[in-house]
Amino acid sequence: MIEPHAPAPPGSPPSWGAPARLPVRPATGRFLVLSGVFVCAACGLVYELELVALASYLIGDSVTQASVVLSVMVFAMGLGSLAAKRLRRFAAAGFGAVEAVLALVGGSSAMVLYAVFAWTGGWGGMWADGPRFLLVAFSLVIGVLIGAEVPLLMELIQRVRRQDAGGAVADLFAADYVGALVGGLAFPFVLLPFLGQLTGALVTGTVNAVVGAALVLGLFHRDMSRRARWLLLTANAVVLALLATATLLADDFERAARHALYGQDVRVAVRTGVQEVVLTGDTDGRPLALFLDGRLRVGADDGRRHHEALVHPAMSGERARVLVLGGGDGLAVREVLRHRDVRRVDVVEFDPELTRLARHDPGLSALNEHAYGDSRVRVVGADAFRRLRTTPTGTYDVVISDLPDPGVTAGTKLYSLEFYGLLRRVLAPGGRLVVHAGPVSARPRTFWTVDATLRAAGLRTAPYRVGASGTGGAAGSGDAAGTGDAVATGDAAGPDRTTAAGGHAPRDWGFLLAARRPPGLRLDPAAPRPRTLTNESLARAARAALRTRMADLPPSTLVHPRY
Repeated sequence: MIEPHAPAPPGSPPSWGAPARLPVRPATGRFLVLSGVFVCAACGLVYELELVALASYLIGDSVTQASVVLSVMVFAMGLGSLAAKRLRRFAAAGFGAVEAVLALVGGSSAMVLYAVFAWTGGWGGMWADGPRFLLVAFSLVIGVLIGAEVPLLMELIQRVRRQDAGGAVADLFAADYVGALVGGLAFPFVLLPFLGQLTGALVTGTVNAVVGAALVLGLFHRDMSRRARWLLLTANAVVLALLATATLLADDFERAARHALYGQDVRVAVRTGVQEVVLTGDTDGRPLALFLDGRLRVGADDGRRHHEALVHPAMSGERARVLVLGGGDGLAVREVLRHRDVRRVDVVEFDPELTRLARHDPGLSALNEHAYGDSRVRVVGADAFRRLRTTPTGTYDVVISDLPDPGVTAGTKLYSLEFYGLLRRVLAPGGRLVVHAGPVSARPRTFWTVDATLRAAGLRTAPYRVGASGTGGAAGSGDAAGTGDAVATGDAAGPDRTTAAGGHAPRDWGFLLAARRPPGLRLDPAAPRPRTLTNESLARAARAALRTRMADLPPSTLVHPRY
């Protein structure tokens, strides 16, 4: 409970300044200062969360980005607290200046970070790491400014009315922590869904600037010189003007950034509750491409290679009941439905907006051949892990895991020993599981860690590596015609094939076919013949994968992820 006030004990070191000449009673002034602490703490935490969220989307690996932002920011807060000791003589003016700079830097950080990612991310060289360096720089500057707040606010509270240091610190931290709680809850439940990252950060900066200026100019204006008051008023007016202008232009800026990232033919761009979905191109001759959180999910470059290689080897055998995990674009389902003896296909997709787009968008639904219109297909919007825990034993003959790359932190639990144990349980006797395990040439350790995890779950595996079109070699020579040509219909590239900012595309995709007994890597001669795959090319793909084998790797678990 916040105490009204307690007098400082005898012998306490004197304050830098005399008691403040307030326009209100000391009790009211103290309440206003603690209210300012509350608001500033909420804004500060929003800046932290906004940096973590945007960096996770732009750079990936949310655990690493959160660790970098939080550790650098906490270290910088210590530096800021030390630096603020020199401003205690001018606590009111110093706090006002700190809040103005913090509002500008924190409020604009998302827009600046996104701009660097959009316009320089494809330049290569040192520019490719520009967002990472900028993330650290923003974390450092914002941390220093947040750290400088507490000593200055402590001085202001003591100037309102002297009290013992322990009581003042307790009151200050109580307001600070409650404000942080409100800011932490407001970010995911209010700012992000209703305003988005860019506008949300700008609005937070505006609130920060208004509260900081109002507190200092309204409550402590008699403690500042006329020149200091005008300088502070002018600085805050400029900051508010910049933030307001950026807020008004945020939509235009976002469209321009999307064009820089994805080209000029962005047709759909939505932020669902799960991810950002961008669809470019159309059915009028321009190649269609689907980006999920900036990563190319569906593109025209590699024809049917990825999904034919993913689906058809697993369909050799009993296949009446099929489960597709992920695959909201409908392309894996399209390949499954080519087998006429399939009676039921269950699709578990975490983002229902993606399946809605795949069902109703003219270009994407044409690409998946209207797979979701087939009466055999049932779509469930759910978390795959949670869904499997309630699925009866032996339900499916085939399980196709068309999930995000195991290198994406949010999806590591879907490549864990526990998850594969659940998949083993839902497989019928003789059932088969196929897993996309990322690019083999770029991340061989990740690929073979998935293999080790499947084996630890009691499954036997058959690895194979299929090259993207035009790469050549054993892993890239797998089309049925023997020419290596991509089909010009705009089909599915593999997950994480490239990024919108011009990242390098993997040369291949790695797959693991798994079953309780050693699975045979072959195509069913009675099934429709794939356009880009033959038994001979599958044999070459298996040999290409085995040449990269890394032995004795530990499995990945929920409590010890290894991707």
